[in-house]
Amino acid sequence: MTTISAPAGSGKTSLLRAWADRPGQPHRVAIVHVRRDEQDAQLFWLAVLGAVRQAPGTIGGADPPTATPEFNGPAMTDRVLSEFADQPDRVILVIDDLHELNSPDALAELTRLLTNLPGNVHAVLATRRDLPLRLQQLRLSGELAEIRAADLRFSERETRDLLEASGITLSPAALALLHRRTEGWAAGLRLAAISLAHHPDPERFVEEFSGSDRTVAEYLMAEMLERQPEEVQQLLLRTSLPDRVNGELADLLTGRPGSERILLALEDANAFVISLDPERAWFRYHHLFADLLRLELRRALPEEVPVLHRRAAEWFIQHDQVVDAIRHAQAAGDWPGAARLLADNSFSLTLDGQLQTVDALLRAFPRGAGGDYPELALVHAVVDLFVRGRLDEAAAHLAVAATCAEAAPPDRQRRLRVAVASLKLSLARRRGHFAGVAEQAKFLASPVTGESHEDIALGSDLRAVALLSLGTVEAWFLALPGAERHLREGAVLAREIGRPYLEVACLAQLGFASMAGPFATTRRRCHEAIALADRYGWGTDPVVAPALLTLAGNLVLTGEFDEAERWLQRTEQALQTDTGPDIRLPVHIVTGLLHAGRRRHREALEEFSAAEHLQSQLEGSHALASQVTGWMLATQARGGQLGEARASLVALDDERASSGEIGVARAVICLAEGNPATALAAVQNVLDGTAPVVGYVTVVEAQLLAGLAHRELGDQRAANQAAERALGLAESDHLILPFVLTGSAELLEAVPRHETAHAALLADILDVVHGSSLAAKDHAPSAPTEELSPTELRVLRYLPTNLSRVEIARELSVSVNTVNTHVRSIYAKLQARDRSSAVQRARELRLLSAGRMR
Repeated sequence: MTTISAPAGSGKTSLLRAWADRPGQPHRVAIVHVRRDEQDAQLFWLAVLGAVRQAPGTIGGADPPTATPEFNGPAMTDRVLSEFADQPDRVILVIDDLHELNSPDALAELTRLLTNLPGNVHAVLATRRDLPLRLQQLRLSGELAEIRAADLRFSERETRDLLEASGITLSPAALALLHRRTEGWAAGLRLAAISLAHHPDPERFVEEFSGSDRTVAEYLMAEMLERQPEEVQQLLLRTSLPDRVNGELADLLTGRPGSERILLALEDANAFVISLDPERAWFRYHHLFADLLRLELRRALPEEVPVLHRRAAEWFIQHDQVVDAIRHAQAAGDWPGAARLLADNSFSLTLDGQLQTVDALLRAFPRGAGGDYPELALVHAVVDLFVRGRLDEAAAHLAVAATCAEAAPPDRQRRLRVAVASLKLSLARRRGHFAGVAEQAKFLASPVTGESHEDIALGSDLRAVALLSLGTVEAWFLALPGAERHLREGAVLAREIGRPYLEVACLAQLGFASMAGPFATTRRRCHEAIALADRYGWGTDPVVAPALLTLAGNLVLTGEFDEAERWLQRTEQALQTDTGPDIRLPVHIVTGLLHAGRRRHREALEEFSAAEHLQSQLEGSHALASQVTGWMLATQARGGQLGEARASLVALDDERASSGEIGVARAVICLAEGNPATALAAVQNVLDGTAPVVGYVTVVEAQLLAGLAHRELGDQRAANQAAERALGLAESDHLILPFVLTGSAELLEAVPRHETAHAALLADILDVVHGSSLAAKDHAPSAPTEELSPTELRVLRYLPTNLSRVEIARELSVSVNTVNTHVRSIYAKLQARDRSSAVQRARELRLLSAGRMR
């Protein structure tokens, strides 16, 4: 790598541009210009990634990088390194104006990038000052070239060449004096060349100035400005306040048309004007030039400065460039307007990955301004919640923001109230305080689903965030129909407004909200969310963790333990920066179930105990509470801790003790104690449907425990019937875990194969019970060519058994010819060659269920 470290005006950018644009450039060059006072690590890294992908000749068709509210710096660095590794040829990464990067996190990750560059990449950094990048190892190994101010200073000969190229001839004495006075400083020499080109007495001009770089620059600037036409002088001064300007904005600030023509002419004349895009529509002034123009503007036209800032703010508002608008409003002293703008756009800026910018804008207000501008309370809450992690302070600011929202004008009140409610839901999820979220969720349910102009005026960004917040909380409380509806609406809206991060968030939560439906639907939705996240490079970000975790849990339930472990590991990778109880608790649950399925009772108990501990810290109960407690009690009993299990059972309150999950746990304890009759009684209210249960998995467990109890009581027929009912419930989703947890191997092996309609499922279950892990299915099965009729489905249920077609006809009270006709039709619709392949296809399509009632 190469560093170019030298003061302003030394020619760093000019050198890089000339080198990169030289004819026959043999390498692919990716150039990044760091924005002025860049605070956001994410925006810097997106610029780097975008530059690498857009470099001429690079390979890759990925979507443009997009900002996210939550930024994973190490993951982004890995993405950039991966992009480099995919390029077959040499790539030069140029980062100019690196001194403008004011993010310690970004600089730390840049060090990691630079010290891990592949061999085909060379990095060039240009900066006004040395930065803390810790490159000593590269320096010691001879892999770092350093260009400094002394290397960039013009020699006397180079000074003569520069002037001659500009058509200027000086005497040797005047040339030596100019070189000595400027000390070879590139900007000073360039300004001198511009002034000398039209000066009547070049020799006298050289003799009249002296001093430091700054003094020389100010003198030459005055000379240059004075020799410009009045129209050009006014344009340069009045357009110096914005960091960038185009023809339309320049016309507004100068009050006259034709500005674009002047800007183009100035760039063509190399007068410190630089175009920023290939179309030459946007321009900026050389930083040194801009600083001096602003000083001259404040000296010559001080009363115009706030007026120009206000005009710029209004123009940027009209063109949806909010950050620039807020900065100019602040510079104009319009603190109320700036506060209102920042409050109204804090959500959009957060979604754009500009949280650090929001923080910087907030700190730019006068100290103690919060009391004068209560709108800022909402912004303080955003920063405290998402940047600083100060949850108590965020809650206090939200209380002030809620009061402010009630007093706001009608055109802003609705938007502010929805923003406050959404933030309260986010805060509740982070703290695990679920007792008060129902009121906020109820409030959000109206405006985000309404159709009035007032509701639509909320703004699409905020409405999508509100739908996500509402659906997430509904899923947590298992209000699944509402959760699915709101999350689907949020995903569709996010796609329409070009917010892929929000779309991924909605789809990931939608996968979680689908967990009580068919497993195939849950997996499809999880894979959809994961695929979209991978497409944008967010496959290891917290936003996709709910989908990763739900998929892992789904695989645990179907006995695919090895594949489940792989998705759990990816979940943990995604959650490196997220320790919120709303996601950590289900991670412990799924990990505990995986250990339990592998009969690692001690490890499973550790996970369930951790989940129980997290649960005890939550304010208010959540939908999975009874499952967590039930699995912990059952694991204690299976691990031989019967005393602890009994004590925990007795300590439960009446409401939780009456749940079906606790009834199942009580039955496990009773069987472990040798009391099958008591165990049978414990699950009776689950079997008759009078006990509340979270899902049908609990009912399957209850049937199996009842079968085990009947078997110990000597009633094999009742045991077989209970096992068949459990198999019938489990068939549609290929559910296996309850059979493993309950230790039902002997119960299932005692079922006569010719009496079960679920022989294939039973075989898979016994494989897992005896220590195997089912292989994951790589592809979803294709649908049958035509839907099977009810009669064909009845015949299909007998195909996995050992019954002949004559025996099937007798069971169904139809003729053998009728059975043959139905079997041929089944083969055709399932595209099967024989009975075995028909059963396999039916299992893949979940057509062998004895009943789909949950």
